[in-house]
Amino acid sequence: MTQSKSAKMPVDSKKKVAIAVLSVVGGMLCASGVFFTVYSYINNISFQVINTQISGMIFGVAVIYLGARNLMSLANLKKELYKPTSRFSWENFKNKKN
Repeated sequence: MTQSKSAKMPVDSKKKVAIAVLSVVGGMLCASGVFFTVYSYINNISFQVINTQISGMIFGVAVIYLGARNLMSLANLKKELYKPTSRFSWENFKNKKN
């Protein structure tokens, strides 16, 4: 084993569970967007928004976008959480004064 591999600390199982749950939720969000887009296309679904008919496909695509953005943000969060030096601190949530 090399020095860098032996220096790595194992990732806390709570972190793994949290990332897995958030990944499942993001995947379900994307899947529901795909389902609603296809369903709206097949059944010609539309919604009235301020006197304008909007296709349901647009809402489905918006949900897909939000799910994909969630998954990309989750990938960045995963990188930060899996660092051995990461830890929870209330100081991260306090406003910083100039």
